[in-house]
Amino acid sequence: MKTRTAPAAAGVALTLLMAGCAVGPDYARPGLSLPAQYTAEPPTSREAESVPLARLSPELDVPAQWWQAFRSEPLNALVTQSLAGNPTIEAADAALRAAQENEAADRAAFWPTVALGYSPTRQRVASAVASPVSSNASLYTLHTAQVTVSYTPDVFGATRRQVEGAKAQTELQRFQTVAAKLTLSSNVVAAAITEASLRAQQRATQAIVAGQKEMLAAYRKQLALGQVAPADVDAQEASLAATEATLPPLEKQLAQQRNLLAALAGRYPSQGVEAQFDLDALQLPSELPLTLPSSLVEHRPDVRAAEAQLQAASAAIGVAVAARLPNLTLGVNSYGSSAYRLSDLFKSSSLFWTVAGSVTQPIFDGGALKHREAAARASFDEAAAQYRATVLAAFQDVANTLEAIDADTRALQAAVKAERTASQSLARTQAQVRLGDASALSLRIAQQAQQQALLNLVQARALRLTDAAALFQALGGGWWNAQQPAIVSSSSNSPASP
Repeated sequence: MKTRTAPAAAGVALTLLMAGCAVGPDYARPGLSLPAQYTAEPPTSREAESVPLARLSPELDVPAQWWQAFRSEPLNALVTQSLAGNPTIEAADAALRAAQENEAADRAAFWPTVALGYSPTRQRVASAVASPVSSNASLYTLHTAQVTVSYTPDVFGATRRQVEGAKAQTELQRFQTVAAKLTLSSNVVAAAITEASLRAQQRATQAIVAGQKEMLAAYRKQLALGQVAPADVDAQEASLAATEATLPPLEKQLAQQRNLLAALAGRYPSQGVEAQFDLDALQLPSELPLTLPSSLVEHRPDVRAAEAQLQAASAAIGVAVAARLPNLTLGVNSYGSSAYRLSDLFKSSSLFWTVAGSVTQPIFDGGALKHREAAARASFDEAAAQYRATVLAAFQDVANTLEAIDADTRALQAAVKAERTASQSLARTQAQVRLGDASALSLRIAQQAQQQALLNLVQARALRLTDAAALFQALGGGWWNAQQPAIVSSSSNSPASP
């Protein structure tokens, strides 16, 4: 009775052992003490008649195509074109496919390996030792066909940990791809806003030049009538020349910005892009999303990538621990047939087979495996610290953006007021000059103040739009609201891991 129950008990024990938990730590997301809000103080901007205040709404989620919030069809088309044509995105997609295939390759270790071989051999032996079993010929052909099967049971979970690490690497690459797309779309939006700002500054400068030319013409008429001195005319000409000198740098920056937009879209600068952007055509959303701090770690692709790296480091500990434990290999080393004639293959007299198993236990390796395990644990500690640093940087990014939007609103309100005041002052001074009641110095001061106020207003409008786009990026870009393509995985073809 004992002889029957012993093999059964051994089989049950082996099954339970193979179904046990894998060695090494089971991954769990590190506990984080997240704050209830992003900034220490609430925004101080107030609604103004000239500049409406964009409301931050925790109930509003970030859309997947967040750039559509600026209500610019040319911008929407350019972002779509850039996501489709930029080689950086192509490279990221290819890296993701490579990670998926590597994961599938690692999953194959759950299954036995089977190889089929056929080997015909022509051989001559010495006549003195020729085999008498057959024809006693010294020249013969030997045909050998065999099947080799080998299987390494995942007793201690080394394969499971290896697959866990490969899956984490796939997740890492997936979120790096998401981050690349988010960075590209944000760069396109920022470049479009910068182009619109440069065009607005160019038009404002051209309008200032036109006004200064009118005043120069008026000065020349007054000089002919003896109402102003030649020095006043010279001063106005110098002021006009100084303003005109600011146009070439703006044109250079605008041309470089167009080259940047072409490169982002995956085109050469000579090909360019069709879209042109105007500041008045880009609208600031009336409501901006502000997801809860507790959701930021789920939404930021850089945080998710850092967590995937942490899980891969955790799985590497299990692989290192399993390497120090016994390794069991089972299998039919070979099963086949060997015959002098091809027609005799697989006859009962020509069959051969070998069944074997092996257990290998590392005994002494100079401490190499021990130190590799210690290195894996140290790498996990490093990845954990990097994960926490990434979370801190994410919260800092959102806080900086919120502070910038608040400061931008107040700066824009001040810029609107300053431009209105400067324009009124210039108009009043120009009228006084025509009547001979104001000096040339007063006119130049008013012109310079109005020119600077106009440029400040344009830059303040553009900066507010740019920081609104930065908020969408800082909150993660809304990738979770898009339909994600299924990650290729062979999990359905692999044995269930305990």
